[in-house]
Amino acid sequence: MLCSSSGLILALVLFWGPVHAGPLTDPHPNMSDQELFWGRDQYDFSVVLRAAGLDCFWHFAHHGERFYLNYMVQWVTGVGHDRHLTVTVNAPGGRLVSNVDDAKGQINFRTQETGFYQMCFSNFHNRFGTMQVFLSFGVYYDGFQDPAKSKEEEKKKKEEVSRDLNNTLGIIENTSQKVDLYVFHMIRHYAFNRMTKSADFFLLQSNSQYVTWWSGALSILIVTCGYLQLLFLKRLFNTKNVTEGEKPRC
Repeated sequence: MLCSSSGLILALVLFWGPVHAGPLTDPHPNMSDQELFWGRDQYDFSVVLRAAGLDCFWHFAHHGERFYLNYMVQWVTGVGHDRHLTVTVNAPGGRLVSNVDDAKGQINFRTQETGFYQMCFSNFHNRFGTMQVFLSFGVYYDGFQDPAKSKEEEKKKKEEVSRDLNNTLGIIENTSQKVDLYVFHMIRHYAFNRMTKSADFFLLQSNSQYVTWWSGALSILIVTCGYLQLLFLKRLFNTKNVTEGEKPRC
């Protein structure tokens, strides 16, 4: 009896252990790959927010990197046409890093934690219509170093400079890194200008449809008014032929 009880306990331990033991390797197991961004350093795409909707995305960043987010509302449907969009960025620990409430904006900060940074876009201002938002976000490295390592690297740099003052390879490498960083910022600003161009295009298209609709409506109104005036004038000059029997008599 004792052997059977111990065997049953051992079987339960072996069955229960693999199911509930071990660390959680996926930081967001309920999120899809379309909402978690791992590999690339920058992303450019458009997203449609439903009426009074909220969409969130996550992007991974290391400590000391620069995190940037550019967004712009391209078009809005509904009655109010409110283009305001509430954007919040939260750190992996849940701390609010930045908050913007406008039709377009730019967020740029240095990350203090390593993990997934949350970006949420709320369309609660426009409760009866959808909106399309163009997003451009990512991370880049601008040479940030920890204070503990900076002193050691400064000593190493002094030793290297004293040994070899004509190290052209290092100069070329630093110059190429600076040029690469400048090109990256140029591409980032170009993406923001592209947002402005697309938003202007949708605005012109909306105004064109508005003018066309009102022009057609006014044309129909003018034709209808002319027809009614002609009908009224025709009735004023309408005479009835009177026969001999219908003439009034004294």
